[in-house]
Amino acid sequence: MPDASVASLFRNMAQGVHQYLAESLRICSVYLGIAVIVTVSMGFALPGLRDQALQVHKALLTALAPSSMQTGVESEAGSEFGADSSSAIAMAVPTAPSSNATGMLGPARAAPATPKKPAMVATGPQAEALRNYISRKYKVAYDATGPLLNTVYKVGREKQLDPLLLLAVIAIESRYNPLAESHVGAQGLMQVMTSVHQDKFDAVGKNPLDPGANIAVGATILKDCINRRGSVDGGLACYVGSTGPDDNGYGAKVQAERRRLALASGIALARD
Repeated sequence: MPDASVASLFRNMAQGVHQYLAESLRICSVYLGIAVIVTVSMGFALPGLRDQALQVHKALLTALAPSSMQTGVESEAGSEFGADSSSAIAMAVPTAPSSNATGMLGPARAAPATPKKPAMVATGPQAEALRNYISRKYKVAYDATGPLLNTVYKVGREKQLDPLLLLAVIAIESRYNPLAESHVGAQGLMQVMTSVHQDKFDAVGKNPLDPGANIAVGATILKDCINRRGSVDGGLACYVGSTGPDDNGYGAKVQAERRRLALASGIALARD
């Protein structure tokens, strides 16, 4: 009789555990199904979100793949961003620039390391994601982002500079305000010190506040700084006017924004 009671007790306990596990599994399945339905529905309802997720996935795969397996992107930037027109680049909310591009150049290094070439083109979804990110974060008119990106990619190809690096410098320097001017005389999107680099603007025959000219001159200064200092981080310190490695966190801010631009657009970062 006692054996029967013990057996009955164990049987009841086993049934209770089985029912608990079955109910837990059922609830988990219901919530998982709801999550899948919501995710799929959002993917179809928000094409931009779907495209951005696909681009982020592609960027992660590219970044994790060996260098020999990495491939270029699909189309020329000029055809993705719309017509090139410096006058169409709208002004963002004016803010005080955080630094000035003086380009104080130290001794040139003999043999700087050759960096991996950045992506000089972007796909349609990547271009669209970049434009949305810049327009939303920096309060720039969406229509103005096309000519802006077109100019940045064109200059990036000419100077062999990562366009995302140029966009990050513009973000930190002027927050995409082409009329930004500091109290020490730094002007434009890339906050170029006109008093130091007036000859470069004279060479292109444009006003320092002209967006295209400002980006071209700023990129020239940045490229020269990188060549002299031997690295992107060193070049950024040079660009902000630091004669040594200490740039008061300027380089870290630029690189952080560069990573955010890459994540938002799904463009794989170049290895500096």
